[in-house]
Amino acid sequence: MKITILAFGALLAVSNTAFAEGDVAKGEKVFKKCIACHTLEDGKNKVGPSLYGIFGRTAGALEDYKYSTAMVESGIVWDDENMDGYLKKPRAFLKGTKMAFAGIKKDNQRADLIAFLKEKSAPVE
Repeated sequence: MKITILAFGALLAVSNTAFAEGDVAKGEKVFKKCIACHTLEDGKNKVGPSLYGIFGRTAGALEDYKYSTAMVESGIVWDDENMDGYLKKPRAFLKGTKMAFAGIKKDNQRADLIAFLKEKSAPVE
């Protein structure tokens, strides 16, 4: 019994690590679904806000973009978990969001996109 529990725990740890890491190159392809509305350029918004520096930022915090009241008042800080939930089903994750995109159903595609966004949207130091 203990061996089964340990094996399951090890399997779970490996799968969570793989999910959390994602594939940046594959994520770039998934980002093509986002590019009509978002950029990764600092200060350049489109229909949606710039995703530059998104991780660690509080939702609705860019001063030069008009967010929904729901986004501004959400208190969400963008991390892997929140981004994954939002990308899966934006309107279910945050009632009242302006984002029209239905979401990304596949776990691996969301993980890949998150990996890409973390790498490509990070401020240059």
